[in-house]
Amino acid sequence: MTRPNSRRRLMAALTVCALGATLLGGSPAWASNDVLAPGTELFNDPQSTTKEAAHALRGQAKRDALLLSKIPSSTWFTDGSPAEVETDVRRLVKRTGEKVPVLVAYNIPFRDCALYSAGGALGVDEYKAWIDGFAAGIGNEEAAVVLEPDGLGVIPWYTPLDGQLERCRPPEYDPETTGRDAAAERFEMLNYAVDRLKQQPNAVVYLDGTNTSWLNVGEAADRLVKAGVERADGFFLNVSNYELTENSVAYGTWISRCIAYATQVATGDYASCGNQYWSGGPANDWTGVTLSNQGIWSPTATDPALNTAGIDSRYDLALGDVEATTHFVVDTSRNGRGAWAAPAGVYPDAETWCNPPHRGLGLRPTTDTGNELVDALLWIKIPGESDGECFRGLGGPEDPERGMVDPAAGQWFPEQARELIELAQPALDRR
Repeated sequence: MTRPNSRRRLMAALTVCALGATLLGGSPAWASNDVLAPGTELFNDPQSTTKEAAHALRGQAKRDALLLSKIPSSTWFTDGSPAEVETDVRRLVKRTGEKVPVLVAYNIPFRDCALYSAGGALGVDEYKAWIDGFAAGIGNEEAAVVLEPDGLGVIPWYTPLDGQLERCRPPEYDPETTGRDAAAERFEMLNYAVDRLKQQPNAVVYLDGTNTSWLNVGEAADRLVKAGVERADGFFLNVSNYELTENSVAYGTWISRCIAYATQVATGDYASCGNQYWSGGPANDWTGVTLSNQGIWSPTATDPALNTAGIDSRYDLALGDVEATTHFVVDTSRNGRGAWAAPAGVYPDAETWCNPPHRGLGLRPTTDTGNELVDALLWIKIPGESDGECFRGLGGPEDPERGMVDPAAGQWFPEQARELIELAQPALDRR
């Protein structure tokens, strides 16, 4: 049964009035939808993979998993037939009560370019049928859908704005030998998924906006628009990564402003959007540097590598009275200490995103963000689950930074869970 939104609107209004000071800057405002409006309670699954992991653990590792299982995180759907995913999704959403679940759809063909999280449907038609099943499982229930992490960050045989073919070039998708346009297929599937999921009256959908150390702002905005973000509810940032929340909010705001610029001011001119890799603009007399992820970005930072005033003023100049309206959510599950700075010159490929040491849990999940563009802070990646077997360019099998073999992607990693809890920022309530 569809739950009425009027009660949620009232609760949201009371929440916004009570906020006073905002959490992440900006002024309190409505979310882009009712489902993740301020005051919304997020569903915490008592049958989560974290709770399942706890059953097989002992001692401190078990206590850690049980502690983490008390905090709402997402549920990932990564395989199965259309009928199977429909059943699995329906079983979950039917037991969420008045709370909203976060569902991750992660089954696009050739996901992760067949690396740590390889897998996915076998083709376009199979994927569309899987999405049909996923959407049917949601029915009329409320749900927030995180659609294909890395789905826009890693695209097979894709040529971005700079004209340089990207590195993901699977031979089975080679356009020269197969006649396929794998990049066009990726966008076709994501657009189909957005439209199909939005047929569910209480589903909200977010597309992949990557993270602050990945795509530049214009590239991210261009891919999002090609994937249908203007018909979705927004985009997500920092999934399975460690970038600071404040920096993700700045990056997301620039992506939203770039979308406004390239769709309303200068159609298609994504390449002119200010971005994190050159911070010049009117406020700093167009003297830019690459922003660093080893500190909090702000327009008042004294370190030029953390100061965003130039980029902000560049958008102010370009947009005039045009407002950014594309919303986003941020994964804060493991970013309490920010990104890892690997030791210089030690590893051929430090894989700073892969089980980095000494990281901490980030801000707890909430829809009360205090920022008009940020619909929610979510725990999309399950904290305590491994990023994969990290070799850091040295061939393995051990992770040389940890001196051990890391669990496969998605498997429970007791040592990392312990670190995340001990180094949580803010500190985790142990009660």
